[in-house]
Parts: sequence; structure tokens; C-alpha cells
Amino acid sequence: MSNTRFYSAEKLSIGAVVPLSTSAATHATRALRLNVGDKIKLFNGDGFDYNCELISIKKNEVISSVKSSQKIGSESPLSITLLQGISSGDRMDYTIQKAVELGVNAIQPISTERSVVKLSQERAQKRLEHWQNIVNSACEQSGRAFVPLVLTPVSLSHWLANNPAKSDTRILLNPVGAVKMADLAKPIGNIALLIGAEGGLSQAEINAATANSFQSIILGPRILRTETAALTAISSMQTLWGDF
Repeated sequence: MSNTRFYSAEKLSIGAVVPLSTSAATHATRALRLNVGDKIKLFNGDGFDYNCELISIKKNEVISSVKSSQKIGSESPLSITLLQGISSGDRMDYTIQKAVELGVNAIQPISTERSVVKLSQERAQKRLEHWQNIVNSACEQSGRAFVPLVLTPVSLSHWLANNPAKSDTRILLNPVGAVKMADLAKPIGNIALLIGAEGGLSQAEINAATANSFQSIILGPRILRTETAALTAISSMQTLWGDF
């Protein structure tokens, strides 16, 4: 069945007349061949789906009318922030997309010593917008009505300096001095999951993270790619403590 659920940056309420975004309008009319009178769902991250009817279709504009709303209960009981070392090519896009499908609450891109990708301020802003669009699309597909934020990329040292350890659970993948995920107590507060880029974290970064309450975790005897490591760790958390 075709997905007729679209993200909207507009304020949504029953009775509102809402234009679809350019990308949503194009997909609705060209790919799905929707017409006036067809039904779609919109969401804007407030926890609700809004049932809408298309009331006008023009060359560059598609208008919908909000008929009703429903609260969506698809969020994980776990509050996970993925601290992902910025990886190259499609790896970062893939990691963000699948992490959202698996239920993370926020994504913090981290510039690490071994990150192949080095972003200037201008390029970082463009990538941030690109990554957020990936998040929005992943929410459309997965049925999430809350939209995780992709935060401004920072270095690991900057993140550690501005996020003092509290009662949150902090986890990094590092086979040295590690325990299995199942050996950890069920987290009570937020979870910060730190994953290195293609080359992993440097020893200095591991030492800094450990000094800031990160617990080293091992996922098995095999070395995982950065995108595999993040998604495997999140899946393990959801299996042990979440809603899998």
C-alpha cells in the first residue's frame, strides 16, 4: 500500500487549510497520482496525525483540508540520543534514517579525530538541513508523529564539555574494558550512545569519554562498520529495555 502520510512544517488543526510542501505535493500528484477528494495524513511533530482531504490541485500547489486528528502512540519508552561520528558518503544518511526508524529521540553529529568528512560552517549547515529532511522522511515512513532533531555538528570534546555527566546512561562501543549490553542495568533516564566514524574513536577520545561516565560496550566478536554498529546497538537497547 502506498504511503500517503506527509510531514508538514505548518501549524495543523481541525478545519485548517494547509498547502503541502513542494516535495510532498510532487510525490502526491506525480508518484501517487492523487486527485481532489483523495485522503492523506499530515503530521508536524506534535504527536498527532491529521486526517486530510485534498481540495485543490494546481501545477505548483496542492491544498488540503484537515478533517480530524488522532494521537499517535508509536514512540519508544527509551530516550536515546545518538552521538554519531560523522561518516562519509551515504553511510551517515543511512545511519540517520534507520536510527529514526528504530526510535531515537535526537541525533548529534560528532566530528572526531578520525572523521574523513570535515565540514566548514557553511557546509555543515547544508548537511544539517539535508539530514533533517532524511529524519522527516523516515518519520513519514515509520509512522512516528514526533520528529527527532538533528543537532548542529560539534566535536566530541565540545559535547563533553557542555554536557556534564548526570544520572543519564552513557554508552560507547569499545572492546577494551567492555561489558555486554545485557549486563547493564535498565536505564532510568536518558541514554547517550556514542559511535565513532569509519576509523573508530581515537584512544584519547575513548579516554575522554570514559572519564565522562561513558561505559564501554562490546556487541560481539566481530568488527562492525560504523553504520552497522549504531543500528545494532540501538536494536539491542530496544530489545532489552524498549518496545521490541
